[in-house]
Amino acid sequence: MKPDDTSTPTASEPIAPNDAFIRDRATVLSYAALGCYTFWLYAFGPAVTLLRDELGFSYTLLGLYSVFWSLGAALAGATFTWAARLLSRGWLLWSSAVGAAVGAGLFTLSAGVPATLVGTVLFGLAGTMLLTVIQAILSDQHGPRRDQALTEANIGAGASAVFAPLVLGALAVTALGWRVTFAIPALVLALLFLRYRKVAYRSNPREKSGVASRRLPAACWMFAVLMAFGSAIEFCLVYFGPQVLIATGMSAAAASAALGANFLGILIGRMVGATLTRRVGNAVPLLYASLVVTAASFTLFWLTDQPVLAIGGLFLCGIGVANLYPLALALTLGAGPGQEDQANARSQLVVGLVAAASPFILGSFADHLGLFAAFAIEPVLIVGGGFLLWGGLRARRRQAQLHGQHRTLA
Repeated sequence: MKPDDTSTPTASEPIAPNDAFIRDRATVLSYAALGCYTFWLYAFGPAVTLLRDELGFSYTLLGLYSVFWSLGAALAGATFTWAARLLSRGWLLWSSAVGAAVGAGLFTLSAGVPATLVGTVLFGLAGTMLLTVIQAILSDQHGPRRDQALTEANIGAGASAVFAPLVLGALAVTALGWRVTFAIPALVLALLFLRYRKVAYRSNPREKSGVASRRLPAACWMFAVLMAFGSAIEFCLVYFGPQVLIATGMSAAAASAALGANFLGILIGRMVGATLTRRVGNAVPLLYASLVVTAASFTLFWLTDQPVLAIGGLFLCGIGVANLYPLALALTLGAGPGQEDQANARSQLVVGLVAAASPFILGSFADHLGLFAAFAIEPVLIVGGGFLLWGGLRARRRQAQLHGQHRTLA
């Protein structure tokens, strides 16, 4: 069935003033769809741990699953701008949801490493396309208030991140098995389609007028890399955090379930972030504070050999990393006015490449140097994120100054 997709809101959903924040039907749908995607994403990392326990492959191969996911994500980032020009927001949303469900099916129902890697690529491609169009919809709907919309959306995503590994761990010890977990978001998305297939979406007229063909500003790229570093910090913990817990004496199933502490921290951090971003101007201080909390809590997780302290460190790391992605994304989109689709797509390309490299490098180092030494990649990413935030803000100020000079000359 074809979604009834239009480019402007219906009469019952008036366009809000720039200083108002209205959670319309498109916003509610976006929040719910992002929760489904996040459930898949955060079930995937622990699922690979359980798959490794079944098949007995190396840390390097475990990291390869991240590479294949991220290659699909990078492909989505490279093609989103093109796809967004050909397809409406509604068509892109629902076709991506179907593709992600097919990828999840291939990953969970296939036997052996090669077939599950094929499912992982499709999963990464369609899932990231779904994520990107959701972000585009929220940016279209809320404009200058996108930071609040993206942070609120990630509260639901944080809740999904908490429940996904818990559900996965619970089903892993039943006759149903952990693979059933991946059918849950597909069912929810099907119900959402029945409820919201006729929702209307706003469009960004400057994207349609050719503004997006310009090169993105330097600040936009710096914030995009910051966003990628934040994702890499998180992904390394998702993929290899359970391995650290296993090294403290926990079983694979218990370690996968205990990763939920990290996701609980993410949920709490995003709830706090959503409250703080209701006031304009809090995004940058919150980003700096997030990096500091991440650095301190990761040090605890990294240095302890006690399961309880390690789980506590993962929880605090979740609070630290919670707002890195949504706020860096908001800065990225805001740094390229009229080029939001292009900035959105390029940021996902960068995230895909960095997220592919980081866990794979960590896994390779772990095989050769040990897991403890390999996790030294995390402090590098955290410090690098701080410099990128500082540099992006400086570049944005220079961009604003040059724009002001050009307007004066004109």
